[in-house]
Amino acid sequence: MTVAAIMKTKGHDTITADKSAPVSEIAEILAKNKIGAVVLCDGDRHIEGIVSERDVVRLVGLQGASALSQPVSSIMTKDVMTCTEMDAANEVMGRMNRGRFRHMPVVDEGKLIGVISIGDVVKHKIAQVEHEAEQMRSYITTT
Repeated sequence: MTVAAIMKTKGHDTITADKSAPVSEIAEILAKNKIGAVVLCDGDRHIEGIVSERDVVRLVGLQGASALSQPVSSIMTKDVMTCTEMDAANEVMGRMNRGRFRHMPVVDEGKLIGVISIGDVVKHKIAQVEHEAEQMRSYITTT
């Protein structure tokens, strides 16, 4: 199973923002779209960073509500780990687990084309296992 299979089901829609946006705007985007992370891109969809709900909560927890006026670039992860549609889902899941993050941008020729979450990978794996189990049950009942 590859990232492409997950993206085929999930789609390529992504929510992005500019790294100069205030943290309050990012918090609003996260809440409004019910997502866990926002990829920060330039006008050509080149990734400049990523920020998660956890990043926002940690900032507010340490500095209080006044921190929401800071630019998101002050808390974004700059060295973003990415994958391509050709990557194996198991490999991507392992990288997410080792890095202790839940969202990974999908790129093609250095440009953002989607985002997958650990939940997307797990959901796809469960569907695959259920399909295989159904095939086995069908095979057993026909022999």
